[in-house]
Amino acid sequence: MVFYFTATGNSLYAARQLDEEQFSIPQEMKKKDRHYSADRIGIVCPLFEFDIPPIVKDFIAGSTFETSYFYLVVTFGCHYGGVALRTQEYLTSIGKKANYINTVIMHDNALIVFDMDQQRSIEESKQVDAHLAEIRADLDSRKEMIQDSPEEEVNFYEFYLKMKEEQGPMYSFPLYQVTDGCVGCGTCTRVCPGGCIRLVDGKPSYDYTRCMACMACIQACPTKAIQFASVKEPNPEARYRNPHVTLKDLIQANQQL
Repeated sequence: MVFYFTATGNSLYAARQLDEEQFSIPQEMKKKDRHYSADRIGIVCPLFEFDIPPIVKDFIAGSTFETSYFYLVVTFGCHYGGVALRTQEYLTSIGKKANYINTVIMHDNALIVFDMDQQRSIEESKQVDAHLAEIRADLDSRKEMIQDSPEEEVNFYEFYLKMKEEQGPMYSFPLYQVTDGCVGCGTCTRVCPGGCIRLVDGKPSYDYTRCMACMACIQACPTKAIQFASVKEPNPEARYRNPHVTLKDLIQANQQL
């Protein structure tokens, strides 16, 4: 079995290639008793600021995994910053341990940094399916491996930390603003894994208490009526969802209402 967290479908697509049984972490988090037993159990999630997302950490910490082989695969788009070793350190701190941690490069959906149309133009060069097939072969052979941190990735991570210390975080709350283009469809309320959005007088109203800045809402808005409040993005007319994942898939994975 594999558990996944996804905002635009990349990690769901990856999970589908790695195991026949996929379970949504936001949906599993609704359960009080989270005890899982299987020969092989995995976690697939996106990279969030060079770490695994908070909801994934909470899920792992509050769950019991009865298995002889536990693995994590982290999807990313540009640099991974040596996340595997830090993830194993986190697992050790909560009394858990992974047999295998790896990353797979996919479409970079960080709207604040990248133009989604430009990212589409280079997606084929990332050879996503070939990399996922390699990881699936590793899992099938029960390979023991924690991805190393090359000097380039360590340096990039340290550069990011220094930049964050000097310039502050990449974004702040309130993160979004809703334009007159909003048609009140409620898509944003259904794809939000934190249940942070509700419609008030036909328009989305945000409660940022549980917001993870996953950007599912802004990516999924059909009229592009959700925009960043204080961040200038490269291309506000371009949005992304993994082409193999439907909007219905995302709603089923994340809906909290």
